[in-house]
Amino acid sequence: MRDVKAPMDFADMEPEDLASRIAAAMHVGTGIRATPYSWPDPRSLPTRQWLLGHWLLRGEVTAIIAPGGTGKSTIGTAMALSLASGRPLLGKSLPRGAQSAWIYNLEDSQDELDRQVSAACLFHGITAVDCAGRLFVDSGLIQPLCTATEDRDGFALVEDVFTQVAATIRERGISAVIVDPFVSSHTVHESSNEAINAIAKRWKRLAQETGCAVVLVHHTKKLGGREVTAEDGRGAVALRDAARVVLPLNAMSQAEAEELGITDPALRRSLVRVDTGKANRAPPDAATWIKLESQCLENGDGSEPADYVGVATLWEKPDVFHGLSTWHLYMVQKGLAAGDWRESVQAKDWVGHLVANVAGLSAKTDKGRIKAIIRTWRKNGALAVETRPDKNGDERPFVIVGKAVDPSEIGPRPHLEKCGAESAGGADDDPR
Repeated sequence: MRDVKAPMDFADMEPEDLASRIAAAMHVGTGIRATPYSWPDPRSLPTRQWLLGHWLLRGEVTAIIAPGGTGKSTIGTAMALSLASGRPLLGKSLPRGAQSAWIYNLEDSQDELDRQVSAACLFHGITAVDCAGRLFVDSGLIQPLCTATEDRDGFALVEDVFTQVAATIRERGISAVIVDPFVSSHTVHESSNEAINAIAKRWKRLAQETGCAVVLVHHTKKLGGREVTAEDGRGAVALRDAARVVLPLNAMSQAEAEELGITDPALRRSLVRVDTGKANRAPPDAATWIKLESQCLENGDGSEPADYVGVATLWEKPDVFHGLSTWHLYMVQKGLAAGDWRESVQAKDWVGHLVANVAGLSAKTDKGRIKAIIRTWRKNGALAVETRPDKNGDERPFVIVGKAVDPSEIGPRPHLEKCGAESAGGADDDPR
């Protein structure tokens, strides 16, 4: 048997040797014991201390994972302002009201952080009075943060730094601290699961000891164009595993824009989806959409233009069927039965022109929305496609009636002010 005082290398040991080494390393008189379950009354158990929707939880770590340019810091600023002001800026509830929040940005200067916070306050109408001393902002360029090191002598947590951070959290009564980005808070190899696990677990212990929610903002690995998931953090997976909530951020894709009828490329590029990629302490939330707006600081003069800074605000996903009813589908089906309408968007007799006429839309400016409506009706079987010869004898796909609407299920004819003046054009045969 090897010398029990030598450093342990579990990978090289036989099972019997490993058990002997562990037993020898334990202090005399101590041991692991099984604790009988106390069977508490479930109604007496304390509720989880959620601070911001199901995104931030006292005593736990939240990881935000996103590629560059997705608005990670901008969204983090909005989260902190939402907590400090007590206002649901991103649509997330504040079950415990306003809370103190600390933005610890390790890459930007204090001037740039002031611009970011000021722009968000201007956009959302938040003042110092609203936050009542609950917002704290620090730059890592002025006050560096290094929680762990790794050199030829090995890996080490910098316990003094964690002690100072914990003391500040207690002194200021801070409920949430946002460390942005995580990679700049240590000097270890990102691919080392052991080191990243130790750092993440130490942040979690700090969260539990102080009752604070810790947010670690992290970059993604190279994704090759696919969207971000909870598994896509750069380097080791230990951060994802240690976090109890993981929020992947994704810019709106072209496919999502088409589904929502969005044709403006600038609008699409400004929209970011926040998913709950991992939520071990809550039911999965539906995705939250954020719009990155541009706010003028009005700090320019005659010689220099004013600065424009990005801010995050809640964006409500549009309902492509807003103002439409079964009556509109019925009238479209009647139009299909009475004529030939092509599937191709390029065709002069594209079925979208029929839908536009019935719904009071423009086949030009509302093309994206019309395509989304047609796509949905095809998915639910109300419309179908068949290939047959056109008037020139060429085989073409035509849109036809699928499952016909039962006239007895149609409500009253919609008022024109709700559906658009053009809806009158195809409404001669009202079933009512």
